[in-house]
Amino acid sequence: MKTNIDTRGRIARAITGVLTLCAGVACLVYEWPAPTTWRWMLIGALVLGGLFQLFEAKKAWCVVRACGLKTPM
Repeated sequence: MKTNIDTRGRIARAITGVLTLCAGVACLVYEWPAPTTWRWMLIGALVLGGLFQLFEAKKAWCVVRACGLKTPM
């Protein structure tokens, strides 16, 4: 993986990663939505998405930019 984002991009990904991870934990703690299979899928997606964003911030790499799409930041 080659570095493809600058410091501003890393900070943005770290902030959104922490917020997404916190949203997943909040859904788990407050038992929202009602206990169903979809609930676990939502919580899993939020937690994994947040962890992946933190990984992107740490490695200074963005999967969207690696696919060739230009992002404004």
